[in-house]
Amino acid sequence: MQATLRQALFAILAIASLLTTWPHAFNWMANGGNIANPFMFFIDAYRGGSAAAFLTIDILVVWIAYMVWVVHDAKRIGLGARWGWFFLALSYLGTCFAFPIYLVVRERFLARQTP
Repeated sequence: MQATLRQALFAILAIASLLTTWPHAFNWMANGGNIANPFMFFIDAYRGGSAAAFLTIDILVVWIAYMVWVVHDAKRIGLGARWGWFFLALSYLGTCFAFPIYLVVRERFLARQTP
């Protein structure tokens, strides 16, 4: 897949995920959820049934792996640890948002490094 097409796909996925996930977060907050407490968010999601528990555990593990990886990766490729920390913080809006955006920035940065 061509790099620009891949980057466009990543950007579309990020925007689509933000637009489709956050209405649920707003609904959860309107019903008493506290977005400043991610622990309670995951507990509430886990209690939603077997499918919700599966997806909650799945996303929690991916989020933790992303948090461990992104700062190191940004530093390793020369983008800088500060950018890694920025994308780690951005994952609070959703890993499904932050990860594809990081991939776009990462690919564009690496392409500029290649003569």
